Amino acid sequence: MSIIFRLTADIMPGMTHADLIARYDGRVPRYTSYPTAPNFSPAIGPDDYAAWLAALPADAALSLYFHVPFCDRLCLYCGCNTSVVRQDEPRRAYAELLRRELRLIAGHIGRDAQAGRARVGHVHWGGGTPTTLPADCLTGVMETVRDLFDLLPGAEVAIEIDPTALPDDRLQALAAMGVNRASLGVQDFEPAVQAAIGRIQTFEATDSCARSLRSLGIDSINLDLIYGLPHQTEHSVAETARMALELGADRIAVFGYAHVPWMKRHQALIPDSSLPDAQARFAQRGRIENVLQAEGGYRAVGLDHYAQPNDALAQAAGSAAGKDRLRRNFQGYTTDAAPALIGIGASAIGSLPQGYVQNAPGVPAYAAAIRADRLASVRGVALTEDDRLRRDVIERIMCDLQADLPALAAAHGADPAPLLAAAHGLERFQADGLVCWDGSRVEVTATGRPFVRNVAALFDAYLTPDNAVRRHAQAV
Repeated sequence: MSIIFRLTADIMPGMTHADLIARYDGRVPRYTSYPTAPNFSPAIGPDDYAAWLAALPADAALSLYFHVPFCDRLCLYCGCNTSVVRQDEPRRAYAELLRRELRLIAGHIGRDAQAGRARVGHVHWGGGTPTTLPADCLTGVMETVRDLFDLLPGAEVAIEIDPTALPDDRLQALAAMGVNRASLGVQDFEPAVQAAIGRIQTFEATDSCARSLRSLGIDSINLDLIYGLPHQTEHSVAETARMALELGADRIAVFGYAHVPWMKRHQALIPDSSLPDAQARFAQRGRIENVLQAEGGYRAVGLDHYAQPNDALAQAAGSAAGKDRLRRNFQGYTTDAAPALIGIGASAIGSLPQGYVQNAPGVPAYAAAIRADRLASVRGVALTEDDRLRRDVIERIMCDLQADLPALAAAHGADPAPLLAAAHGLERFQADGLVCWDGSRVEVTATGRPFVRNVAALFDAYLTPDNAVRRHAQAV
């Protein structure tokens, strides 16, 4: 019989936060997919992608993700696939490539006259900075979406925005595009931190941007904050969190800075000596969370998101099951239940029932494929039945902070033995007060929530100590 445990914020006797950090602050994936992107292979290419698109269910409501790999400035902390491009011509050329790729994809999906056009329920623009594209290019791409697909009434159209780089014509373009959710990058409001990461952004500019968006009827606003940046302190991140509360966002994401200069060379301009150590990072995370919850009334969602109680994300986090359940994809936590996320643009990743595909990361290679009327996918992974089961387990742990292993295995028609074998590692987590484990059901405690990626990693069949070191970010 399953035993129900009470969630607790208490650390086990004799155990300190420093002890927990020393044990668990290794490098583990963020689990926005499973298998994770480092496990993608060139064995999956355009022919596989074309077959997977053709096999999409006729009644599926798809999601589209547009990646724009351009910015007006290069922020030193950035880990995204982007570069500084200030000329208009390459931006316009790239927008035309997005439209051509959309036509290619729509052609491969295909639909008979009875089925009609494929339906789309979510559109997300990311980058980079999507609004570096000229206004008419932004609206033009969305026109192509509406021409080729059935954009459902009430569809979420979201876009990531740099508040310091939103000219009036781009602002008006957002309204014409039908944008109804905007994500504003904040990171930190402390001037010394901003100078160290090459991102000068005043509170006033950010507030003005939020007000302008709301004047257009874009009431759903997300904010991104980061801890672990150079020169941050507990006090400074708490002040940034309080300033963020004044912006009245529905959702706030709080990420730990991933310092990977061997992957992102510009991060080498941030001296290691200026970065807080693991204990300081942990303390900063805790202070931000305390401000958002105690002073702002936000609810914690999964690992690193916070949402107002009436927001769909907070409500999904409390959902037992069904279509309103919390999910996790390449954009983080989401309520999007679409069976397929179609990635468009250089480096964009798509998720389909059969597996994952990723486009060529560089714009030249991506452009060459699209101009030759070829799908630009260069790598991916085909899911095995074991992958599907482990993905489900990992997603439920990351989203619900709990998972019933035999029940999930039964839902997949699988033997629970491999999961239960992997779960032997939970005994150590339970001894440290991070989880409650009764031999069938794992539940992450309040103390364990910052370490939920470590818990999920126990069920990752691809992760080894050797490949974790250089591929993934710090756990805390």
